[in-house]
Amino acid sequence: MKRLLLCVLLLAVTMTGCARNYYNIPVENFAGKVKVLGVAPIFIDTDSDIRHPQKDQLIQLVADLNRRYEPQLVRKFKVTGNFYTVALLDGDPGRLFESLLFRREYRDDATVKYNKYFWRSDELKNYIQKNNLDAVMLITISGLTKSDKIYSSNLLTSLEADYNYLTMTAQMLDAEGTILWEYPNFRKRLLGYSPLINLQYPDFSESDANLARKTEVKFKTIDGIRRTLEHKRKDWLLRETQEPEVYTAQFDEIVSLIKYDLGKEGKDAPATSEPPRQAPQKAAKPDEAPPPAPVAIPAQSPPVSTPKAVEPAKTTAAPVDAPAAISDEIVPATGSTR
Repeated sequence: MKRLLLCVLLLAVTMTGCARNYYNIPVENFAGKVKVLGVAPIFIDTDSDIRHPQKDQLIQLVADLNRRYEPQLVRKFKVTGNFYTVALLDGDPGRLFESLLFRREYRDDATVKYNKYFWRSDELKNYIQKNNLDAVMLITISGLTKSDKIYSSNLLTSLEADYNYLTMTAQMLDAEGTILWEYPNFRKRLLGYSPLINLQYPDFSESDANLARKTEVKFKTIDGIRRTLEHKRKDWLLRETQEPEVYTAQFDEIVSLIKYDLGKEGKDAPATSEPPRQAPQKAAKPDEAPPPAPVAIPAQSPPVSTPKAVEPAKTTAAPVDAPAAISDEIVPATGSTR
């Protein structure tokens, strides 16, 4: 167990150790462009693939929970410190969604299935300018059916079938309609996308009790979906917190792909520029002559030249004395011969 936890921690460190840009533009450009972020009320695409038999009650339940948990997402955006202001915008989410929506497109990109939304440029621009924003975050909950494999509680049986899900997608756009960032995000090292909640389940208990070969796929009840969406997250000490497990998992994933840190990059840049600045300071100190004195490797050549200079000085001194002595001896010698 300890080895498993260690491997998970090492994987987490390697995954988060290197900063990545999850934006569709350079992070520096985004940081200089988006200072005021508005978060629109979370939309529900009622015309999407929601197959629950009590669809109206389900939509009303999700709408109420959206209003309850939206402030938590805004607080998480503020904690990043990447924006001057993050505001939760007012308005009816249903009407706003209808006025902004241009079309919905089912996508299957790199095995990730999701609903992608396109917005009306003029209405979006007016909405952003009306609220004095640099960019707006649009979050949409929609229905989606995809094939999946679900195991029983004892992990001994499984059923691969088509299940109906509620999914959450998000986009950050500017007034020109440029998608600055989106979720699901395809700039991650490992692509993955988790739905908000599965609306169906395989009834293994019934098939086992009836010795049936086929397991039926059933829809969860509205009360069961409510309890799942309201289930509180527990901390490391297994204490219940005020954050809902399902919504918080989606919010944390979104915030982790939005948060950036330009401080580390700024610190790294001066680190490369400091050495040339320190070099001239050290060069000014060597002018005082203590540092050059120890570095005297070429001074070893003068000792070779000094003995050569001393030897000719001695040879010139010897012949000067010799003629002086000879001249003194010659004068008396000539006088004695005469």
